[in-house]
Amino acid sequence: MVHIVGAGPGAEDLITVRGLKFLKQADIVIYAGSLVNPGLLKETKQGAVIYDSAKMTLEQVMEVIEQAWKEQKEVVRLHTGDPCLYGAIREQMDAMDKSGIKYDICPGVSSFCGTAAALQMEYTLPGISQSVIITRMAGKDTGAGKREHPPVCFSSGNHGDLFKYGNVKRTVKGINGRGYSPIHQLLLYTRQPGRKKNRAYHCGRAGRGSGA
Repeated sequence: MVHIVGAGPGAEDLITVRGLKFLKQADIVIYAGSLVNPGLLKETKQGAVIYDSAKMTLEQVMEVIEQAWKEQKEVVRLHTGDPCLYGAIREQMDAMDKSGIKYDICPGVSSFCGTAAALQMEYTLPGISQSVIITRMAGKDTGAGKREHPPVCFSSGNHGDLFKYGNVKRTVKGINGRGYSPIHQLLLYTRQPGRKKNRAYHCGRAGRGSGA
């Protein structure tokens, strides 16, 4: 069985109870080394084989999964945040469907939820905002072409941006001047593997604000 598990927004203790159970039971763990907190790997059992998918192609990941399936081993595919957001799990599920491999998905806490918690905020307030936009800076795997940031615009709402550390200024610059109203709230959240604390930014009105 393959368990696609969301590791949460960064902190080791923000993985779900179910996700941690799967991680502790796994014979093989394939984790997104460029994003997942490596501290979670200490929860694996003795003898578990660990692979860093950041150094693997999809074909190599599937080779490991297919061999584990033949040997009836438990596999955890550990993704950052919640797998449904920028997790690139569709291509893996398609490949497993094609090979007849059974899998399930264990949801995780996304970093846009971690942002609200870190900044002690609520996204949806009556009469203020009932919309949340989740996006990120264009990267090599986004298929966004040359466009730096989606030209989305709401008259009021919250904008949650998932990004790598170092993209803060570029993100704010890309969003400013795109028609956001003065009451638009821009919330940014960054995580780095191995960091004890992630960083959340409340850019407030017109993209001005502070980090937390």
